[in-house]
Amino acid sequence: MSRPTAAATVDPAPATMRAVVVTRPGGLDALEIKDVPVPVRRPGWVRIRVKAFGVNESEVATRKGESDAEVTYPRVPGIEGVGMVDEADEDGELRPGQQVATMMGGMGRSYDGAYAQYVTVPAAQVIPFETDLPWEVVGALPEMFQTAYGSLTTGLDLKAGQTLLIRGGTSTVGLSAATIAKDLGATVLSTTRSPERTGALRAAGVDHPLVDNGTIADRVSELMPEGVDAVLELVGCSVLPDTLRTVRRHGTVCFTGALAGQWTIPDFTPFMIPNGVRLTSYGGQAADLPADVFARQLQAITAGRLEVPVAKVHHGLEQVRAAQADVESGTTPGKHVVVLPTITPTTPRRAEPL
Repeated sequence: MSRPTAAATVDPAPATMRAVVVTRPGGLDALEIKDVPVPVRRPGWVRIRVKAFGVNESEVATRKGESDAEVTYPRVPGIEGVGMVDEADEDGELRPGQQVATMMGGMGRSYDGAYAQYVTVPAAQVIPFETDLPWEVVGALPEMFQTAYGSLTTGLDLKAGQTLLIRGGTSTVGLSAATIAKDLGATVLSTTRSPERTGALRAAGVDHPLVDNGTIADRVSELMPEGVDAVLELVGCSVLPDTLRTVRRHGTVCFTGALAGQWTIPDFTPFMIPNGVRLTSYGGQAADLPADVFARQLQAITAGRLEVPVAKVHHGLEQVRAAQADVESGTTPGKHVVVLPTITPTTPRRAEPL
């Protein structure tokens, strides 16, 4: 396993680097490895030598041309990454060699992301950390932990002793939310469409795995007659009316994702929300995962209190196409992570397939 080294010396960046570039929307063949210039850092930004990154559904959407107008091409995808600071403002708090994570904020969408040997991002969305966990573990964490933690805290204000329903539980965010919620002291119900995946939910600490056939309110009512305290909605608007029926009066539903692809409700009326039930949403950024919280999560993983739902570790940019294919198929629950080898000087080459 490749392990991070805190405050290590960083060699000077080369003039060019290898990166996965989407020049046009398309299938997996739209992902090409190219030699491109190492990004020049602007003031207030940080250049990171990428060690690992997670592969996410949103990057599949970017490759297929299904993202919003924020995305332009050509584009290096990648909404998250971990690595070491290569260059930063001298009067800032970050130093070369420091272990850092970054995510979101237009990364891989309005500017080039982490599917590369180097990435530059605003300093405000960089989280420093220190750990001996391997890069393939740390690389799985930023986006899914930020989304899960922000949904449970900012979105739901979840407390110890409360009951939480996660709809879309075998997604990476769903699995992460289950482990975090159990660490907080909550009782967790979580759904999957596949009966064979209930074991994965139990492995993440879920107390009550539920098979979701599109309607689960009655089943939840059998387990929790007064309704659950909180729901993390990850499936989307297609099931939201049913989800709202699972919550107790003055309980809260937080809409965070739409795995089923439906983000809106035709002819929506507020009166579809049951009396006294609260509906909110979460779509935060890196700042919603403070460095001290991330540090506690890393310590909890080291101590074995939190499990990291890694589906598969891929090695090298050449494996990005395979990783996206696995994510798109949805056959393996958990996070797909790409780990990059040690950087060696590059010479210009033609673009090549993955």
